[in-house]
Amino acid sequence: MHILVSNDDGIIAPGIGLLAEVCRSVGQVTVVAPDREQSGTSHSLTMHRPIRAARRPDGAYQVDGTPTDCVLLALNGLLPDRPHFVFSGVNHGPNMGEDVLYSGTVAAAMEGVTLGVPGVAISFTGQSPETLATYKDILTGLVKRIVAATDFPPETILNINLPDRPASEVKGLRITQLGSRFYSESLTRMKDPWGREIFWIGGGTVTWTGGEQSDQRVVAEGYISLTPLHMDLTNYDLIETVHGWDLEK
Repeated sequence: MHILVSNDDGIIAPGIGLLAEVCRSVGQVTVVAPDREQSGTSHSLTMHRPIRAARRPDGAYQVDGTPTDCVLLALNGLLPDRPHFVFSGVNHGPNMGEDVLYSGTVAAAMEGVTLGVPGVAISFTGQSPETLATYKDILTGLVKRIVAATDFPPETILNINLPDRPASEVKGLRITQLGSRFYSESLTRMKDPWGREIFWIGGGTVTWTGGEQSDQRVVAEGYISLTPLHMDLTNYDLIETVHGWDLEK
């Protein structure tokens, strides 16, 4: 078993160290990750300059690019053999609801799936490295069960979110669907030191909606959320409706 581990928080983030350690319980691990934080880069590629991969003393590769760059480079240029899985994370912060569309963590797993390798994204909804460290045994069990699955569905990413509480207080695992979140006041208008207008994206207030089985609600109740995400974004229910618009005239 060979597992590629990546992330979007960067090669020195505590979460990727924990994930690599956990994945070594089931096989060989190669770490290929950005050399700095790449949160919010989604599924972007670096196309207007070359990218470089530097080998670290511990055998990992650090790449001066996005999470997608890392997985693409690993599978097509760095690894002699195709890995069996791509695990991405553990992200420091949640990736639920529409966040999966912005997340570099999810994008790294998605790039694996795009290239024919099953992908798993794991995020911790809190920020404390000490609390995250308590999840070692739970994550080890999860990884062992996932890689042992003989019916891992094609074109599917498993998106896992850990609640912001010690592992000893986790109530269990729930299979969930994406909730929905709305950011308000997340754009700040400012002035730079020369008096020119600038904008800063981030912060604000988050409002969540979703049913009882939505990822956000389940995590808030103290469960681990596992959401299967499909690469096919087609809304099949609307195909006939759009046909009726007669757009070909």
